[in-house]
Amino acid sequence: MGETANLRLPLVQAAQAQKHVTVNEALWRLDAVSQLVLASRTTATPPISPPQGTAYAIPLAASGAWAGQDGRIALEVNGGWEFVDPRAGWRGWIEDEGVPAIHDGGGWAAGAAAVSSAGAMLAFRVLEHDHTVGSGSESVTPPLLPAGSIVLGVTGRVLEDLGGTASSFRIGIGGESPDRYGSGIGTQAGAWFRGVTGTPLAYYADTALTITGEGGGFGGGVVRIAVHVAELGLPRI
Repeated sequence: MGETANLRLPLVQAAQAQKHVTVNEALWRLDAVSQLVLASRTTATPPISPPQGTAYAIPLAASGAWAGQDGRIALEVNGGWEFVDPRAGWRGWIEDEGVPAIHDGGGWAAGAAAVSSAGAMLAFRVLEHDHTVGSGSESVTPPLLPAGSIVLGVTGRVLEDLGGTASSFRIGIGGESPDRYGSGIGTQAGAWFRGVTGTPLAYYADTALTITGEGGGFGGGVVRIAVHVAELGLPRI
């Protein structure tokens, strides 16, 4: 037996010379996968000179040194690449997306809280956006509430004073429910809101939020908005 059963760490053999080579390789792999951080799961071309120990989840149709390694994890070790096969149940952090992920045996399920044997999942995500508020009594964000999601709530903080004559503001869904996620929110930097959807609400189209001044209009400023959602993932064929 030349490797461990789960992490495939190389084992020192009886009477082996240069034992430190095998031990060091095992330590590099253990260092990378025991607290797994994946730089990306979408990068298909090996980066040039990444930091030592960087790990990538290799996507389909990868090229260069990753060609033919689809679905594996690439580890940068001493200027080269070593490859590890992830197993169902492995957990990691996808750095460029800022989300945790579970490997379901077929791929990385980002934000998954529960995954079926065929890949159906319940996922939770937090989508963050720094919204610049212009002059006027109302400011509409880009579509922040994703289609097909269940929005559990919206939170946020004022990063830069909103100025103008508004004494406070409310945030919600346009004319439908303008204060669904908060009202009477301060306009000074540091003010915050935590709007919980009373009954979890599904959105079937990408939907914007509207920030409306109370008692006047805005003069500018920035609000950081976080949308807390649950999503249902389909099973594989």
